[in-house]
Amino acid sequence: MADLKAAFEAAVANSKTLSERPDNATLLKLYALYKQASMGDNSEKKPGFGDMVGRAKWDAWNGLKGTAPNDAMQQYIDLIESLS
Repeated sequence: MADLKAAFEAAVANSKTLSERPDNATLLKLYALYKQASMGDNSEKKPGFGDMVGRAKWDAWNGLKGTAPNDAMQQYIDLIESLS
């Protein structure tokens, strides 16, 4: 577990130094995996129709409901490695 957490934290740091910015779909996936890994299932209120970015983020995170935080960490690590 400690190794996974350390690898996850390293991947988060690496995400800030990618050579090129990922597309929006990939950024949403990274956001959702990060939130699922660090906070678990989404329990926040869904943003209104006027907040399209907030809704997209909420939907992406909510789509991972039931995913174990450790699985989300590993998926995040794998995705960052594929982008590096």
